[in-house]
Amino acid sequence: MLRAPTGDRRLDILEWLKNPAAHFPPPKHGDLVEDGVTADAVAAKLGVRREVAETHLDLLADIGLLRTRRIRRRTHYRRDEIRIAEVARMFEKGW
Repeated sequence: MLRAPTGDRRLDILEWLKNPAAHFPPPKHGDLVEDGVTADAVAAKLGVRREVAETHLDLLADIGLLRTRRIRRRTHYRRDEIRIAEVARMFEKGW
């Protein structure tokens, strides 16, 4: 899934969310590090529509690599470092 043609975008998103303050402008509500980044911010960075960014973000959240938090009417996404480490260990073991 991460190696599919659109997988590069998903890997970029995961990389950007390692240090969201370096890659995204501060939000009106919430904190980039504590709460995460909105689909609008990711869409702007990718140069795509919000719906496209949401598809990537929701897929990453569904497999557990991102956590979500609702603030007002927006969903914020941030990395789940524990899950990412678990997945990395599975790949290292040859899964």
